[in-house]
Amino acid sequence: MRTELVSEPGERLRPNEDFASVALPASGLGGALVVLDGVTPPRGETGCLHSVPWFTARLGGALTELSVSSRDLPLPEILSRAILRTAEAHQSSCDLSHPRTPQATVILARWSTEAVEYLILSDSALLVESPDGTITAHLDDRLARLPRSALTTDALIDSTLRNKEGGFFTAAADPTVATRAVTGRLPRSDVRALTALTDGATRWVEKFHEGDWRDCFTFVRKEGAQALVDRVRELERADASTRTYLGRSKTHDDATVVHVEF
Repeated sequence: MRTELVSEPGERLRPNEDFASVALPASGLGGALVVLDGVTPPRGETGCLHSVPWFTARLGGALTELSVSSRDLPLPEILSRAILRTAEAHQSSCDLSHPRTPQATVILARWSTEAVEYLILSDSALLVESPDGTITAHLDDRLARLPRSALTTDALIDSTLRNKEGGFFTAAADPTVATRAVTGRLPRSDVRALTALTDGATRWVEKFHEGDWRDCFTFVRKEGAQALVDRVRELERADASTRTYLGRSKTHDDATVVHVEF
């Protein structure tokens, strides 16, 4: 097995809000990967004393531990328990009902000798390569399917869409959100490799149109995860003045890529 992990903040002087881990249990018979993209809140009150990196570190740590220590539990239950554990760590000091309480997108994948399971919540991507070279992108596209007119202000998003039916969901303080995740199970023999990317890295496909998901996977395999992030940074800098592709998005976003070959 070969693994590669790269995670970079969008700005050098700002903490990276992403989290990534790969866990290989001592048995050598399986493993798990976790990728979180912390949601940067707008300026103003969040109801919480803690930062987004504080939250992603604790949620990501809980997901990593539970994925390898509780292999009998389905992934939604693991996410639910990890959210609850994280919420309990600050519920006495923070208002966890606030719509901007710290939160994150989630990719969780776990493999054994028999199967590969996956869970996706919000706008990160999991690419799966089959033995014949086919690349399948597993996505939670609810946010992408919303009309741009519904996303004009943070207040509108928070009141009508964020963690609401008909909108989109992220991992925050409510453990029941785990039932909203996109999940699946594949025979282990049908999977040759996995690549997980936060939306700072999926810009290569989704904003700058350098290629499709297959091209993105091939780039990571041949050039490496760091090369993909470096290329995204080049494209961001080139578009910073005209904003032809970036539009209203931040110029640089935290970018994480995890690649696993079996």
